[in-house]
Amino acid sequence: MGSYRVCCCFTRKFKVTEADPPSDVSEAFRKYADGGIHMTADQLWRFIEECQGGNGGSVAKLDAERIVEQVLHKRHPITSLINRKTLTLEDFHHYLFNFELNPPIGSQVHQDMNAPLSHYFIYTGHNSYLTGNQLSSPCSDVPIIKALKRGVRVIELDLWPNSSKDNVHVLHGRTLTTPVELIKCFKSIKEHAFTASPYPVVITLEDHLTPDLQAKVAQMVTETFGEMLFCPESGDLKELPTPESLKYRILISTKPPKEYLEAEEDKRTKSQRVKDPADDDVWGKEPSRATSYRDKSHKVQYGSDESDHDNEDSEIHLKKSDSCPAYKNLIAIHAGKPKGGLEEALKVEKDKVRRLSLAEQALEKAAERHQQQIVRFTQRNILRIYPKGTRFTSSNYKPLVGWLHGAQMIAFNMQGYGRSLWLMHGMFRANGGCGYVKKPDFLMTNGPNNEAFDPKAKLPVKTTLKVKVYMGDGWHLDFKQTHFDAYSPPDFYTRVGISGAPADEIMRKTKPKEDTWTPVWNEDCYMSRVSMSGSYRAFATSQFIFY
Repeated sequence: MGSYRVCCCFTRKFKVTEADPPSDVSEAFRKYADGGIHMTADQLWRFIEECQGGNGGSVAKLDAERIVEQVLHKRHPITSLINRKTLTLEDFHHYLFNFELNPPIGSQVHQDMNAPLSHYFIYTGHNSYLTGNQLSSPCSDVPIIKALKRGVRVIELDLWPNSSKDNVHVLHGRTLTTPVELIKCFKSIKEHAFTASPYPVVITLEDHLTPDLQAKVAQMVTETFGEMLFCPESGDLKELPTPESLKYRILISTKPPKEYLEAEEDKRTKSQRVKDPADDDVWGKEPSRATSYRDKSHKVQYGSDESDHDNEDSEIHLKKSDSCPAYKNLIAIHAGKPKGGLEEALKVEKDKVRRLSLAEQALEKAAERHQQQIVRFTQRNILRIYPKGTRFTSSNYKPLVGWLHGAQMIAFNMQGYGRSLWLMHGMFRANGGCGYVKKPDFLMTNGPNNEAFDPKAKLPVKTTLKVKVYMGDGWHLDFKQTHFDAYSPPDFYTRVGISGAPADEIMRKTKPKEDTWTPVWNEDCYMSRVSMSGSYRAFATSQFIFY
């Protein structure tokens, strides 16, 4: 572990040590090596099949032989000269704790992908074109490419006319963000859409265009994506298609032009009357509509939906009220907010499916009284949740509220940072990282009296989760010797917890290990409060945080 200088006069020396295999590893080695000191490829294959469930998929004996060869090549390069084909206990230990050879999560899609899209949580981005904050960062196709390479399946684009009103730009409206051309975003999506996953990509469009520009967008979409584009044959879908049937396809989701005009006219009407203080906006505000930039004052103002700019937009659309059929025909998943309150919006129609968007605070408010209606709505339809308009730094919110209510699209600022985003990334490493994770059955089925699942229901504790923390390694490769402590190796401890339903959330802490770059704990952490009744288990995401 090196030498450390103290007060320029003394030197503290620490031995370089390698952690010994834990007792559990030694016992497994003895069992599958049949009591011998070497493990063959056949014995390793039997261990993987019986103890690791095939490591997320069916492992052939040839794969086990390949693993043995890779371990030996890395740890004992000279073995290639003596034709050694077996592992020692230390080699077996190295294999188990090697991220590349023995990944913690399988890379294979293992869930049923033949259910309608509403049966899946979908990896969703918000304002996917922004490189930083919501007010002044440049717009680019680079964050879109990064998101797609990570496996994100829903890309959001805000469409605005350029200054000459003859082309379409993507930008965060009425802010200081600099635009990027729409065609550039489309081409990047086409090139990278299926790099990480073959399952469908949904492009959600926040449309602020005239019918003429909508027609131009329709032409761009058709020419760019061609046969990749999925368009329903007969208008509105009666049931959402399956991810399996939509492999390598692109879907467009936005408000149909006519509904957009009606929504704008309704907003203009509301802005011309005095607002009733009790008339709360249950929907919340889209961030692009919650901020406005006034050229005269050169200040960023945070107004409401009923801004002067919205009135100007609606007047433009109403003057050119001719709909654009080419644009409308491209829409695979229709979006919109029906007239009336939330109860009206959450009504499930037998012959029509749609997408509904709610702000994060609107979901929390709606979940107080309408939690079961929300769950029932998401059994057939798509619910998208987006960040509140005051998250100017591109921060994110807790996704679990939406997931517990069946919301498929929890829209996140992928360029952000923090634990909420880590949870999102962790959730979608499941199912082979394909961007679609099957919702648990309890969200999709009703009770004996046709009642939907109640997220507020208190369920009894049925399972206690035990996590064993063995060791930590690798910090010495990423940090300087004195990065944590100028006079000795660092002291490490680990926090292990569950992020899930409120009844499941808990955090445990190991004892600190002093003066070592390779801490060994061999410590059990019992999550005795975990109430995973077979339902909440789907939302229980483990957190391992090292300090």
